[in-house]
Amino acid sequence: MKLLVLGGTRFLSREVAAQAVARGWDVTCACRGTSGPLPDGVTHLPWDRADEPPTAVTEGGWDAVVDVARLPSHVRSAVAATSGAHWVFVSTVSVYADNTSPAMEPLVEPVTDDVDLAADPEAYGGMKVACEQVVRDHASSSVIARPGLIVGPGDPTGRFAHWPQRLARGGEVLAPGRPDDVVQVIDVRDLAAWLLDLSEARTTGVFDAVGQPMALGELLALAAAGVGNASPDLTWVDADFLEARGVVPWAGEDSLPLWLPRPEYGGMLAHDPGPAVAAGLRLRSVEETAPGCLDSPVTALTAEREAEVLAAWHGR
Repeated sequence: MKLLVLGGTRFLSREVAAQAVARGWDVTCACRGTSGPLPDGVTHLPWDRADEPPTAVTEGGWDAVVDVARLPSHVRSAVAATSGAHWVFVSTVSVYADNTSPAMEPLVEPVTDDVDLAADPEAYGGMKVACEQVVRDHASSSVIARPGLIVGPGDPTGRFAHWPQRLARGGEVLAPGRPDDVVQVIDVRDLAAWLLDLSEARTTGVFDAVGQPMALGELLALAAAGVGNASPDLTWVDADFLEARGVVPWAGEDSLPLWLPRPEYGGMLAHDPGPAVAAGLRLRSVEETAPGCLDSPVTALTAEREAEVLAAWHGR
């Protein structure tokens, strides 16, 4: 297999390139090469995607292309430059307009222009919809994978790693919302392996690339077991109380990852992995994923703030 990975220096695209090399494939990573080191064994093809595709891209004779881009102009340029290749495009569940539901419809309106997400983060899903349309309409053949929350070794976001790290420290742990709130995560290694399988088989279609939905309480118990905490001491604190004390959902400073407002986001982490599993996706357990997250960077609720909120909860 002659594979072109658009990227290759960070998280998912890097894992895809590394696993493809391990399979013995001929792997080229087209990128600027400034966001981190490329895996051993790949060929680096320097390309700033704001520029025209180099001849080495257009004449590469690629069997498949894997792309994680979010800017429509970048996807348009790359699809036009790789005629004959099977495209594997990594989209997102953020393309869905109704986060109360796990259904694969309706989609948000496409955003066909490139938008700076620092100025307008809400444009992310719409740009991914536009990218999907380009791939489906113009690639020789294609498959669209829509992941939810991707986790595991190398994750730069810490949107899951907070929990293995916090549970490994032990003691009383602030657990947000309700233990039966449904969530799901997918290990980057499992997703990367499946994307390569899709490349090799030239699979077509659109799939939610997600892990098994489970109760948050179950996920935290499995993560705790994975880092050696057999009996985690979880104190469940309701959403209104957390919000009143400045704790925020999902990500960032003072956040508790995996916590989402309900019912507004009740379906965002509850999609059906069944079709992807039927197409070959193999999922490891959260218990297996957790140990690989102990060294990941985390931006979330600090230990001091957690203690303050727990004290307020017990003293209410």
